[in-house]
Amino acid sequence: MTIPFDAARFAQSLDGAVAELDRAAAYGLAVATEIDRIYFVAPGAPNRIMQGLRYWIESLSANVEVRCYYPAEFMAMNPPRLDERTLVIMASKSGKTMESVAAAKFLQDRPCRKLVITQATDRPIAQYIDTQFLLGETHEPFYGVFMILQALIGGILAGKDAWPHLPALLSSLKALPAVLADTVVGQDARAAKEAEAYKDDRLLYLLGAGPMFTMTYYVGVCILQESQWMHCIPVEAAELFHGPFEAIDETVPVILMLGEDASRPIIERALAFCQRYTPRTIVYDSRDLAMPGIDPIIRPIVAPYVLGIAVERIAAHLAELHGQPLSTTRYMGKVPY
Repeated sequence: MTIPFDAARFAQSLDGAVAELDRAAAYGLAVATEIDRIYFVAPGAPNRIMQGLRYWIESLSANVEVRCYYPAEFMAMNPPRLDERTLVIMASKSGKTMESVAAAKFLQDRPCRKLVITQATDRPIAQYIDTQFLLGETHEPFYGVFMILQALIGGILAGKDAWPHLPALLSSLKALPAVLADTVVGQDARAAKEAEAYKDDRLLYLLGAGPMFTMTYYVGVCILQESQWMHCIPVEAAELFHGPFEAIDETVPVILMLGEDASRPIIERALAFCQRYTPRTIVYDSRDLAMPGIDPIIRPIVAPYVLGIAVERIAAHLAELHGQPLSTTRYMGKVPY
């Protein structure tokens, strides 16, 4: 089974994000001493990227408060601290998502700082937010949004908390598109075998800890649930033993994704349990992957995305086996909701 993957085209599709990295880091440095809190606001996949970034801010910063919201929730809650010391960060690939555009409009007359990551200046969301970082036309917005956001947050951490690794972060992010493409090529045969083994399953658990949960959620919900209509259940490994593990038996397939940050022992405990009680345990470990050009100090930050794209490739093969392309939707963009 061969699913075409054009490594050069993939890397090129992230050129717009690479071009924004230095500017994003510089913006972060410039505003760092002028803000006390960051509010991330986005739905879907960008929200999960932001949740991962929240992990790193909470781990590395003694001086920045951080929260994440879905746009509809954000407007309903109307947080009272939308003042001059608050930076609101939004992201929308299309720039047209109804709730995201409404939230941007909601912020228009608030005194807080605000910025958006989207594809182009002509998108509806860009009408309401002057500070914009542009992905350009791309088929890989998920990875582009991560790269720009991580550069921005790296700048804030450097300016606010004297984080010393901004140069290493920027060089690593610039190398990331090629690393991601090479990972797909190197892991494709394994992904095809996993897809063949699990093509008839409609239930799948995905486990991750810390920032790796970004990818377990993204692959499970934003890809497999959305396009393959599978019952995918992403579970944070720290929560596994507080209910979800009771549903695991020898029939249940579980994908565990192991990273390189401080949360690794949590997922290793979950792995030991799963290997004991289900033979259908699938293990992906970022330590097994080469990441040329990624500084060792930055590996824990980018590991979820490098490992995640290897697991994401399983979805491409499942789509082929199911005869249901990854672009398939039943309701999204088709019915009122």
